[in-house]
Amino acid sequence: MATQKSGIQGLGSAALAGVGLLAGAVAAMAAQRRRIDSLRIRLDHLEQAAQTQRHADLATQQRLHWELLSKAIDHPDLAEVLDVFEVQVSPQQLRQFLFANALYTNQVFAYRVGNISREEFFGFMRGLFQNPIVREYWYAGRHQRATMADESDEARLGRLVDDLLRQLEEADIDEWWVVGEPPTE
Repeated sequence: MATQKSGIQGLGSAALAGVGLLAGAVAAMAAQRRRIDSLRIRLDHLEQAAQTQRHADLATQQRLHWELLSKAIDHPDLAEVLDVFEVQVSPQQLRQFLFANALYTNQVFAYRVGNISREEFFGFMRGLFQNPIVREYWYAGRHQRATMADESDEARLGRLVDDLLRQLEEADIDEWWVVGEPPTE
């Protein structure tokens, strides 16, 4: 019987040692999980900061774009620098095209920073295309849009607007506000 006791006692010590090792492993895994969670939180903060910086950079660019266009609209000699359209336009048409560009660019910016949805962008453009000057501007700038990287936000939105304008021109109804549906993202 003495042998049995020592066998059981030996087994008890081995079992306790195994439980101790298991507890240590569980504690180490819990500590590692806390470190991973902490890293994820830091990564989320960094991503949010990067997104905030991106929006600030876009806002700065939008402001600069408007300042430059405003100068060109106010000064015909400066507007000539921005006359890159396929068709010849009068100084008045050029100022109108530059203003149409400012309206369009403002909506692109609003979409990119999340102030409006894709559907709202589409609806704004549908309304804006009721103006023949805006349609002329869009056609006159087609070659400029063709130079954009296909995967860029502006190129994707430009294709959406191209399709919308085609649908508006093909529509047999006077109810322009129901023409076209924005493609899903």
